[in-house]
Amino acid sequence: MSRAAVPGLTGRYPIGEQLPALYADDDFAQRFTAGLDTVLAPVFSTLDNLPSYFDPRLAPADFLPWLASWVGGIDDPAWPTGLRREAVARAVELHRWRGTRRGLTEALRLVLGVSAEVSGDGGAAWSRTAGAELPAAPAAEVVVRVWPDRGAEVDADRVGALVRSLCPVHTVCRIEVLSGPPTGEGK
Repeated sequence: MSRAAVPGLTGRYPIGEQLPALYADDDFAQRFTAGLDTVLAPVFSTLDNLPSYFDPRLAPADFLPWLASWVGGIDDPAWPTGLRREAVARAVELHRWRGTRRGLTEALRLVLGVSAEVSGDGGAAWSRTAGAELPAAPAAEVVVRVWPDRGAEVDADRVGALVRSLCPVHTVCRIEVLSGPPTGEGK
């Protein structure tokens, strides 16, 4: 990432104009400070626009990986820039929902452009009464059904990789790729 050597970039307040009147007509002083203006212009431009660097929707594209690392977001350079920006912008929200049905369906929609339905709870059970009989064993499998949302094909390998990375480690996830939304009889 580099903010230097932007052709034609000038500072708003050239140093030569800030010098005492004695140096206003001094050719050497003006050329020397013009060289400094060229070197410092990208620094001042970056500082003037600093709030935009922290907004993933406005930040320079080459700044997105660094911004993603700050919020624990996913940034894949192979994705279109708009998707990369949206993934970084929603990273904190998606972390809040990580390990839940909502988090999984939102991540699949955002990252892969597929709709999803998640059923099963992954085998978690508990009792509010100490020493009580254990609850019946819940279904130990989570079923993730996905279908195209944006008209594209569903890449089962990418879906599987994303589901494995987002599901809690104690769960067994089965993925079903559908051609369209489920009709309701399998629910």
